[in-house]
Amino acid sequence: MTENFNLFIALLLFMCFIQTGLSIKCYDCRSDWDPKCGDPFDNSTVPFKDCNQEPDLDHLPNLRPTMCRKIRQKVNGKWSFFRSCAYLGEPGINGDERFCLMRTGSYNIFMEYCTCNSKDGCNSGILPTATKITLILTGILTLNYFN
Repeated sequence: MTENFNLFIALLLFMCFIQTGLSIKCYDCRSDWDPKCGDPFDNSTVPFKDCNQEPDLDHLPNLRPTMCRKIRQKVNGKWSFFRSCAYLGEPGINGDERFCLMRTGSYNIFMEYCTCNSKDGCNSGILPTATKITLILTGILTLNYFN
């Protein structure tokens, strides 16, 4: 029985080193080209774009998009909205997707930059996922239950 337990623990530890390779799908639009991209957002005709299919960028070699972004920008009193895949940054502010980065500049410029990776389209709650420690604890408790 100890040999089975050791094998199980070894497999469990091995699984902790497996990285998931899921891609995120984001809305891809600009309000200056498509008014439905504005606020409020009408996603009935705006399709998802698979960020894994985005081309490599020359100025960001070996970097792939891992998040969605929404940019709300006001230049000289006119609002524009941009939604696309994001290559850089972190989701939200300090990992909290409820908050966005805000910047102001000269010449009456205001920008709000929001990023998220909780789910395709990032329009609602966080996708529940099991953490590695949860998997390990579940495995150990299961083994103890059946022994």
